[in-house]
Amino acid sequence: MLLRNATDDDLIAIQSIYAHWVTHGTGSFELEPPTVDEIAKRRADVLAKGLPYMVAEDAGRVVGYAYANWFRPRPAYRFTVENSVYVDKGSHRGGIARLLMAELLTRCEAAGARQMVAVIGDSANTGSIGLHTAMGFEHIGTLRSTGWKFGRWLDTVFMQRSLGLGDGTAPAQGAA
Repeated sequence: MLLRNATDDDLIAIQSIYAHWVTHGTGSFELEPPTVDEIAKRRADVLAKGLPYMVAEDAGRVVGYAYANWFRPRPAYRFTVENSVYVDKGSHRGGIARLLMAELLTRCEAAGARQMVAVIGDSANTGSIGLHTAMGFEHIGTLRSTGWKFGRWLDTVFMQRSLGLGDGTAPAQGAA
C-alpha cells in the first residue's frame, strides 16, 4: 500500500469513490455527487491552505483518499481542521482508512494544526465512529436529526482530537 499526495491524475478515481458513498451511504450529506471539476476545485482549496490531500494506492489503483480542511472558513479556525477519509467500496474494511487517518494526523500536525474535528454523518455510522475512536478522537456531541437523506432523518456526530501541543500553547508567530 502506497500513501502519497493526490495528483490531478487521481481526480477521476477520487470522484468515483466519493460518488458511491454520496449515492449509497449516509456518511456524507451531499445528495448529488460533485463533478470531477468540483473535486479539483475542492482539492485546490485544501492545497492552497497548505493542508494534505492524499490517496492510498494498491497495485497502481487508487483505493482511498483523505484530506483535511479548515473546520470553518474564517481564519481564526486555521489551526482546527476537519478530516475526510473515504475508501473504495471494494476495499472497505481492509485497514486502508486507518492507514490514511494515521498519515493525515501526522501531516496535519506537521502543517501546524492543533485540533482535528470529525463531522460524521449518521450516528449509525459505526465504522467511522469506531475508526475515530481507535485513533484517539473523543465524542464531543451529537446534533439530532440534522440531515434528511434517503427518506429519513440523520444525526451528525462530532468527534475531536488534539494534535501536537493542542491548546497547551499559542501557535508559532507567523504560523498559518
